Amino acid sequence: MDIVPEGNNFVIVKEIELPAMMEELEKYFPHSLKFHQTIKTYLSDRVWRFQFYRAKTWPEDPVCLHFPGCTYTPDNRTNESVGIFCPPDKLERMDLIKDEDILFEWHSPLYMNFTHVGIMFKMEEIYREKVNGKLDGHIYGDIYVHQCPAELDLTLEPLAANEVIMKPLCIDDVKDIHDLYPAGDIESLELFEKLVRQLPGFGVFNRSDNELAAWSLQSYYGGMFSMQTKPKFRRKGYGIQLAQSLTKLVIQRGYIPFVVIRPENDASRGLYMKLGFRKAFESVRGTFVPFAGENHSQIGLPTDVQNEISADDIPRNQHCTMEPSEVTNGIVANKEKNIC
Repeated sequence: MDIVPEGNNFVIVKEIELPAMMEELEKYFPHSLKFHQTIKTYLSDRVWRFQFYRAKTWPEDPVCLHFPGCTYTPDNRTNESVGIFCPPDKLERMDLIKDEDILFEWHSPLYMNFTHVGIMFKMEEIYREKVNGKLDGHIYGDIYVHQCPAELDLTLEPLAANEVIMKPLCIDDVKDIHDLYPAGDIESLELFEKLVRQLPGFGVFNRSDNELAAWSLQSYYGGMFSMQTKPKFRRKGYGIQLAQSLTKLVIQRGYIPFVVIRPENDASRGLYMKLGFRKAFESVRGTFVPFAGENHSQIGLPTDVQNEISADDIPRNQHCTMEPSEVTNGIVANKEKNIC
């Protein structure tokens, strides 16, 4: 879409206003971290073409958007995907989105990358109310933020210098990187070309033939794309070497490192926890599709969301397609927290 200066309830944020917006978002760390650092990377490196919007009643209503929300969608329309932030204890303010018929095309699919689970639940409620829609193909990811600096100095076994070498990624590595990336359906090859040129990333290469064995790369949202290793090179310690090196560099560049880890990926979780990362909240990515019909499977929101999503925000007779064992309030319970 062409640049739309304002919608019903949202107005575009001028570049000169973005630093002040970042300062306001810092009040809501860690939940706002991804949106905050997307702005920071945009201002510093211009990796991708984003349009940022805030509620017209900002900061009283701390709801903000960016279009696109990811860098690849089937029709590559700017408003075909979106990034959204709203504090998880203020989700009722997302009613501003429900009434936003200028910036959103409710009769078309809407793609969203990993976003706080409470926001995604609220968006599904909005889609269902407006166009009988649902969240389809959702994938869960836990957000782990670097919180324990001392653990980053963990002494690691050195790489076998006669077998492999770790060095910065270059443009010739982009195809291998994109082929290994598990979310290549929502992030474009062009994005990775820009990232390799403009943001730090490391690869471990086989000395004999220069084959890329593993890689890690800072993303356009300021965190780190999950480290990927080719199957035949796994269990050699390459991943933790890459993660340690990139985490240190991301910190030096003024960012707070964070990663998205699938709940079932015990290996990645253990690797990043050794380096000082701790779970901050839970997120979901997926596609909101309209006109899903009356009979799609719907599950009620469990009661353990209530310390972030109040009973007044989401009536108990509302339903969503998230499985009950997977839908949570997105905040880490005390028993799950790990002390540095």
